[in-house]
Amino acid sequence: MQLLPTLCVFFLQLLRGSASASPAPALAHHVAAPHWLPATATWYGSPEGDGSSGGACGYGSLVDVKPFKARVGAVSPVLFKSGEGCGACYKVRCLDKSICSKRAVTIIVTDQSPSGPSARANHTHFDLSGAAFGHLAIPGHSTIIRNRGLLSLLYLRTACKYKGKNIAFHVNAGSTDYWISLLIEFEDGEGDIGSMHIRQAGSKEWIAMKHIWGANWCVTRGPLKGPFSVKLTTLSNNKTLSATDVIPQKWVPKATYTSRLNFSPVLSNHN
Repeated sequence: MQLLPTLCVFFLQLLRGSASASPAPALAHHVAAPHWLPATATWYGSPEGDGSSGGACGYGSLVDVKPFKARVGAVSPVLFKSGEGCGACYKVRCLDKSICSKRAVTIIVTDQSPSGPSARANHTHFDLSGAAFGHLAIPGHSTIIRNRGLLSLLYLRTACKYKGKNIAFHVNAGSTDYWISLLIEFEDGEGDIGSMHIRQAGSKEWIAMKHIWGANWCVTRGPLKGPFSVKLTTLSNNKTLSATDVIPQKWVPKATYTSRLNFSPVLSNHN
């Protein structure tokens, strides 16, 4: 028995629930230039809040706690990359010296910006949490900067650094021996994932997983038997990491399994 690949789409649509945005059209993959680039920014959620609840990357309640807490950001399609940009990290700083601090704020891509300037496919736009947007201001001016609503800023791709954490794999609800879906968490370095493979117990074959939406991947083939090894390749620079037997033989849906590995917390730029 083998399920059709389209079932990945069906099951993941059920899991998305109230995710805040639909996948964007596929865009060309490219490595961020190692210099500051122009963009615009707005904010959403409560003024001192963490931004989205969940979001289009599928991180769920993770966005409400550290290290994501108050660092979440929704981005326009050019950075969201149909969900493959999920997990990437950026430094942003605004330009108006009368209200803007010189310091940059680091955000993690957890959502897609659904409207406004980001509706233009090639426009780079950030929707920041209220807290992150306020942190762009000089001390005492966070309310003033939020009242501006729309800001011009500069952004820079930066390495993700999850101190004390290794890459984790959350087994999505509904997963079976024939349909396994994983959410990837806490990737240092590039933060984004371009391809993902899984290997079952006693096998040398790496089975390609299908990217569905956000940071979620799945495979429809089986029955597959654990423990499972998982191989990740970054979208930006094709770095590869393999976590051997990271998902145990008696795995269960809704559980999160943490590896002993992570990418180097350094961003490599190859133009």
